[in-house]
Amino acid sequence: MKEDYYDILGISKSASAAEIKKAYRKKAIEFHPDKNPDDKTAEAKFKKAAEAYEVLGNEDKRAKYDQFGHAAFEGGQGFGGGGMNMDDIFSQFGDIFGSAFGGGFGSGGFGSGGQRRSQGSNMRIRVKLTLEEIAKGVEKKIKVPRKVQASGVEYGTCSACNGRGQVMKITNTILGRMQTSTVCSSCGGSGQSLLNRPAGSDANGMIKKEETVSIKIPAGVEEGMQLKVSGKGNEAPANGISGDLLVLIEELAHDTFVREGNHLHYDLYVSIAEAALGISKELTLLEGKARIKLEPGIQSGKTLRLRGKGLPSVNGYGSGDLLVHVNVWTPKKLNKEQQQFFEKMLEDLNFIPNPEKSDKSFFEKVKDMFA
Repeated sequence: MKEDYYDILGISKSASAAEIKKAYRKKAIEFHPDKNPDDKTAEAKFKKAAEAYEVLGNEDKRAKYDQFGHAAFEGGQGFGGGGMNMDDIFSQFGDIFGSAFGGGFGSGGFGSGGQRRSQGSNMRIRVKLTLEEIAKGVEKKIKVPRKVQASGVEYGTCSACNGRGQVMKITNTILGRMQTSTVCSSCGGSGQSLLNRPAGSDANGMIKKEETVSIKIPAGVEEGMQLKVSGKGNEAPANGISGDLLVLIEELAHDTFVREGNHLHYDLYVSIAEAALGISKELTLLEGKARIKLEPGIQSGKTLRLRGKGLPSVNGYGSGDLLVHVNVWTPKKLNKEQQQFFEKMLEDLNFIPNPEKSDKSFFEKVKDMFA
């Protein structure tokens, strides 16, 4: 069972935003990698604390967590903090550490010694999904052309800043001589420069290489949602941080069902005879089958609701419904015997329309749909 976020930070559920931030800073400093080198246990606790703060430090996420617990963020990448790596933590929460580690790892993109860790660019791809895949969740293996360091590339200490990533500048002012530091323009603050550039690589020693990336997509995703696969974007030169792979969801149209949020709409066509006599129909769903019973005399436009037979919520809040819209099919051609039968029924009182007050008009049904 996953550990409670409040317990991880050692705070009560009524803790204020300031108390949450203070508790996280205390834990982060206690288990920081600079303070606990090569200590896997401390590293795990450091990541747990960051995951807890990512949720509790955000007002909306905290409200969801308080109501639904860990289920609010289950279902895959891009939801909650479970997929965070060390670089994510340092880049997102570097300001929490302040000067506790002298501007080291936790200073938002700078490595030890003041060097700036270069960041590889993010990549964006589209993934097309069927309703069946959305209903169950799916793992996709996608070939992605990433920028990676070329084989044989070598980086060395930048001669302009001697590996510090910064250069000192002294200026004379009316207050005396003042010393300031700026990012080294030669290496961009990384403290590294290219020594050996393999053939075919770019100015930074990078090449494009196709890599198969596994993407776990949770059930219930929607058109336009974006998931993040950390560290699977373009690599960075030297000791930089890889960018992320951003996955945009594209939903394919279905032959049978129409989606509305987590609900599904289905048009069921029945004959005049079936509508008059009543009938049992078996429907093929996205997963499995369901049987519905049409009462004798059912009217065209009647909507039947099958609860929980729609799509699951991406946040684990249950499932939508399947709305079955009954359409009575009128034959376009009649044989002589059929025509004679319906001609006799023209004066039959049982065939003359006589809607009840409970039978809604078309406009009333449309109004209900958009209410």
